[in-house]
Amino acid sequence: MPSALPEGDAAPLDGALPASVREGAEARNFGVYVHVPYCRVRCGYCDFNTYTASELGGTRRDEYADQVEWELTFGAGVMRAAGLPERPVSTVFFGGGTPTLLPASDLTAMLARIRTEWGLAPGAEVTTEANPDSVDEAYLRELAAAGFTRVSFGMQSAVPHVLRTLDRTHEPERVPQVVAWARAAGLQVSVDLIYGTPGESLADWERSIDAALACEPDHISAYALIIEAGTKLAAQIKRGEVAEPDEDLHAEMYELADARFTAAGLGWYEISNWSRSPETRSRHNLSYWTGEDWWAAGPGAHSHIGGVRWWNVKHPGAYASRVNAGESPAQARETLTAEARREERVLLETRIADGLPASVLGAEERRVIPQLIADGLIDGRAAIGGTVVPTLRGRLLADTVVHQLLGS
Repeated sequence: MPSALPEGDAAPLDGALPASVREGAEARNFGVYVHVPYCRVRCGYCDFNTYTASELGGTRRDEYADQVEWELTFGAGVMRAAGLPERPVSTVFFGGGTPTLLPASDLTAMLARIRTEWGLAPGAEVTTEANPDSVDEAYLRELAAAGFTRVSFGMQSAVPHVLRTLDRTHEPERVPQVVAWARAAGLQVSVDLIYGTPGESLADWERSIDAALACEPDHISAYALIIEAGTKLAAQIKRGEVAEPDEDLHAEMYELADARFTAAGLGWYEISNWSRSPETRSRHNLSYWTGEDWWAAGPGAHSHIGGVRWWNVKHPGAYASRVNAGESPAQARETLTAEARREERVLLETRIADGLPASVLGAEERRVIPQLIADGLIDGRAAIGGTVVPTLRGRLLADTVVHQLLGS
């Protein structure tokens, strides 16, 4: 089942934001995330806020786009009332779940509402996630015609037994076909991979790497499988039906992926992401790591504006009830202190190739930098230039880098 939402302060039903969100807003980009919580089947490893048809409790998919459009209009009003500057949307991301289980006309209608309420910045990045078996050539052409610029396919693996363990429903041969259709429609293409599935060997992982690179994508994401409590896979491991992930094998898989992606001309820019060029990085993904502003619409979606973070009610039924009553769907929120925002910046920007400016660190924290260089965890040349950038070893030990910098 989906993981529980965090606790927080009560969120006002009118969505009102404090005056503090205006501070420095002109310098921050603004993006929109739309969560589409629908899946055909629940993958055994997934604890995202997603629902199959039997879990919707009477809510209807064909009403969902209208509900999100209401929240987008509501959000634009909340931001105007807070006195935030007019900022066109620089990035849009439809995630899930499987957004492409909805008709293409629903996705294009939600994008049109974003354009109406805020406008799209010149060169705006507009992405949707998609399962390889959830789109066809005509669907992708319709998205491109409406202004989508990228599609991120959930490939996960090219090995049938790994896909079965993950409960993925597509055939491996489907991936190059949908990539070709997306390219023909004029869309940039990303493929998502997962490594470390129980029973997956290093040879299996190399086969998936080869298959992904053969598609010549603009971007690849590769995530280590995390066993989340409450998932089917966690229960299988507890019962001894499948083996627990091997952390040493995870590290070997990451090193292999980084070497192969780099050799193929894809450079890392965030620990789990590689792109063909700076222009094909996921700017929406980077906005999360660099503290930009975004409004997130849909059940369970998490927003962030100027140090205020809030999250919507979790179930599609609860979300529909709030929207139909004309109330904010936010369940709770938190307002970060200046120190909490600084510490989050250390946590997040030490994950990216652009690095963390050492000026963000206090004097005591900066004294740790020589030891991190000596331990091979951060790049010495970058550090001399005033930026903390993880090495390959530092990426594998990212938590260690943060703990040493913050003294925790």
